[in-house]
Amino acid sequence: MRLMSVEEAVRQVADGATLIIGGSGAGHAVPQLFIDTLAEVYEQDGRPRDLTTVRVVGIGDFADRGFSQLALPGLMKRTIGSNIGNEPRLGQLVESGQIEAYSFPQGVLSLLCREIAAGRPGLVTSVGLHTYVDPRQTGGKQGAASEDLVELVELNGQEWLFFKAFPIDVAVIRGSTIDEDGNLTMEDEAIRGEMLAMAMAAHNSGGIVIAQAKRLAQAKSVRPRDVVVPGALIDIAYLDPDQTQTYYTDFSPYYAGAMRRPATGGTPLPLDVRKAIARRALLEFRPGDICNLGFGISQSIGAIAWEEGIDDRLVLTVEQGIFGGVPVGGMEGGAGFNYQAVIDQPYMFDFYEGGGLDIASLSFAQVDRVGNVNVHRFDDRLRGPGGFPNISAHTPRICYVGTFTTGGLRVAIEDGRLQIIEEGMVSKFVEDVTEISFSGRMATERGQQVKYITERAVFDLIDGVVTLTEMAEGIDAEKDVLAHMGFEPAVADDLTTLDPRVFADGPMGLSF
Repeated sequence: MRLMSVEEAVRQVADGATLIIGGSGAGHAVPQLFIDTLAEVYEQDGRPRDLTTVRVVGIGDFADRGFSQLALPGLMKRTIGSNIGNEPRLGQLVESGQIEAYSFPQGVLSLLCREIAAGRPGLVTSVGLHTYVDPRQTGGKQGAASEDLVELVELNGQEWLFFKAFPIDVAVIRGSTIDEDGNLTMEDEAIRGEMLAMAMAAHNSGGIVIAQAKRLAQAKSVRPRDVVVPGALIDIAYLDPDQTQTYYTDFSPYYAGAMRRPATGGTPLPLDVRKAIARRALLEFRPGDICNLGFGISQSIGAIAWEEGIDDRLVLTVEQGIFGGVPVGGMEGGAGFNYQAVIDQPYMFDFYEGGGLDIASLSFAQVDRVGNVNVHRFDDRLRGPGGFPNISAHTPRICYVGTFTTGGLRVAIEDGRLQIIEEGMVSKFVEDVTEISFSGRMATERGQQVKYITERAVFDLIDGVVTLTEMAEGIDAEKDVLAHMGFEPAVADDLTTLDPRVFADGPMGLSF
């Protein structure tokens, strides 16, 4: 391992290289100093250029940090990721046709790192069948992309998707401490991601591995069991003594798992429409369930379980590797506290895709008449599905959550009742979704139980038909629900009233 400046490390990246950068979202284990310096070096030297950049999770703060900084004409010719939504400047470059882009499910990219490391030709999976990434639809192409990187194959009489592997020239990873032999630990990090898999993929591709760490330790002074990436796999390292845990938090011992957060002193979430929807979703959870909570409204479920004192009776997970405890919501989604373990992200997706979850709560942007869900392409801005396709593909019970309409919706919750003050201008229940993130057809074939939960109505997917099954008290079915849908749903014979506890002040009084 050679220790050098970050500028020297950046200059090891050759023109036309395939560069993979580790970390997740809001700065979790992101080698941010490398990104900063790559942008600066390119603007100064005009090199490296024509890169293929890869990241498993979108890296950015939905503004100017992260991959948005790399939205420099000529720096990239192609970019591959699972969510460009938190990299808006890069998204604009893709939309203008200046870069080829591919949007693949997060779990596909995570697991593909291991396939590349093992020298296998690619990843075979059922995730994505009959969704946007299926080559019979878009094949994940965005912007100027034209090459087919996904193939439909048949094995043992069953359809699968084959995502092609590609060599990694440079992998940039991050840890907390690196010793003089190059052994990297991650004791301060909120997640582990796929740092080891990335390093192996680059090493076995004949590429180089560059590591960022906060501190340097004497050789052989770190505990071997704390080492996440062995020094034999790391070629170059540089230090960032100002490295923060995330974009928003310098260091939290709770995120790092060094300390448990006490059960008192937290501020309950305000009783608003988002909390009401999350509460209704939580009612679908059962004691002992192993669960996944998606981005957005679903993140509130962990906080509500915490408020209700039942978080220890559920096993809440996050695809970045948090197993148990309480997932963190908001801009730092991906972290957690009081967890049982933090595992490498590829193993979490193995677990999800193998059917290990009991239930998941995920967001929706559009739902259509046959139960398809769109979460990644619903306005003029490029986005991506993240781990949504992997989580939803084989989970037996799924709650899709979101407001009934959007674009100006205003509601109030007073005296335990929902009041619609102003209706949203945009319907989210449409005849056909713009692109398919989740296939209602596949859900029906697999026997999944699917609910679409809003603040005023709940729908179930029954025999491939979206069916109205619950409404909030005081809501008129024709005026407040059916009139704002792009299709006519079935209506259950035993239509029930939405549980009033979701609109009540104070705890719901849940006990498993």
